[in-house]
Amino acid sequence: MGFADQRFTVNLSILFTELPLLERPAAAAAAGFSAVELWWPWVDSPTPERSRLDALKRAIEDASVRLTGLNFYAGQLPGPDRGALSVPGEESERFRANVEVTADFARSLGCTALNALYGNRVDGVDPAEQDALALENLVIAARAADRIGAVLLIEALNRPESPLYPLVSAPAAVGIVDGVNEATGLGNARFLMDLYHLSMNGEDLPSVIERYTAKTGHVQIADNPGRGAPGTGSLPLEDLLGRLRKAGYEGRVGLEYKPGDRPSAEAFAWLPREAR
Repeated sequence: MGFADQRFTVNLSILFTELPLLERPAAAAAAGFSAVELWWPWVDSPTPERSRLDALKRAIEDASVRLTGLNFYAGQLPGPDRGALSVPGEESERFRANVEVTADFARSLGCTALNALYGNRVDGVDPAEQDALALENLVIAARAADRIGAVLLIEALNRPESPLYPLVSAPAAVGIVDGVNEATGLGNARFLMDLYHLSMNGEDLPSVIERYTAKTGHVQIADNPGRGAPGTGSLPLEDLLGRLRKAGYEGRVGLEYKPGDRPSAEAFAWLPREAR
């Protein structure tokens, strides 16, 4: 199995960012892709005006691409924040206000995967208090996702780039997945297996694939080092994706890499157009 055997989706929050948000879906379509995913696009607001939501919905529909994944509000991304749902006070309240907005927007476009970043540790706050708050909010998110027929994704990041984020290994993230499913009884919480982040943590990627593919709801890739396109680093991404397919993963693979010092449209030479 190789890249041609995969189905890819382009993350428009890290690729095509040289363009205004509303121009990115069409740019992805022009590059040959039929599916896109997004971090929460409005870092300044968990509850944007309806006109902003409607404009993005039209841009996606007019480009004839499918929105396959969407993050809940997570603060300033890119930037120092790594989630809001476990941060007591205003940020947690903003996350809760965003849950139904995100779910309704996702439903309007047939999106069936919602990603909830766990949230950074906060100085002076007991980690156990943050974990209890996180579970409470993840239960709310899982129920909202279930209402629209979606899965709730929980992701491990990497310690070098996100030193305050507590989920920096596959077992840590999968433990939260199991905890949410136990709390809700819905079974719709799933692991987001980002091979770049896991490699940055020094994990044995073939072992992670073997152990956790059955609990994986989405996969994202970037090469390492550099978080660039496949082939710019040393990760055997084609082999790893082949292992995932053999292990039973049938979902899409999100392209969440940096284009480098070139337009995003030129960052896909590694993938034949007919395979996009």
